[in-house]
Amino acid sequence: MSDGARICLGQIGAAHGVSGEVRLRSFTSDLDAIADYGPLETEDGRVFAIESLRPAKDYFVARLAGIHDRDAARALANTRLYVSRDRLPRLERPDEFYHADLIGLAVVDTAGKNLGTVIGIHNFGAGDLIEVRPGDRAGTEMIAFNEINVPVVDIRAGRIVIARSPAAAKGDGAKPGPVTGSADNSRAARPLTRTTRARRRSTLSHNRKAR
Repeated sequence: MSDGARICLGQIGAAHGVSGEVRLRSFTSDLDAIADYGPLETEDGRVFAIESLRPAKDYFVARLAGIHDRDAARALANTRLYVSRDRLPRLERPDEFYHADLIGLAVVDTAGKNLGTVIGIHNFGAGDLIEVRPGDRAGTEMIAFNEINVPVVDIRAGRIVIARSPAAAKGDGAKPGPVTGSADNSRAARPLTRTTRARRRSTLSHNRKAR
């Protein structure tokens, strides 16, 4: 997720215990790498450093600098933590992309016809999906993010190219081929970010440690 020039690396959950620790969900590829980016900033400009981090079920338990009791920890519930975009490691593979760089791209077919806009990246366990909002109708479509369905990703040009669906080939309109199933809109606020091992991959934060 991005916020201007910032990337959301995690979100604070409920207080954990009575000594000021919090539950923390990480959106980085290596989930514990969130602690390697240094101080993180909130939406309202506060800065927190992660002093300690340990795994617990499907989240981490974190101790943040300056948070010493349960009341202070509870006040941080649902706070998102950001890092500036220029602090993210450079991606070294041509088939790997940051979620923040994909969201907002125009979607066109192989003939150049506009199909909509990328509004989200999701992963429900079977690989990355891009969520596209068509420009000519309501609703969204989910498309498997691989080199067959998405042969071109041009960040500089601000667009991705979607292969035409069978219906489009028959002249029934140029529509991307949807993936069966509906998107859980609540997950748009916290997409899964583990890097897939497909030829076309996406990630919010790179799978090596920040430097």
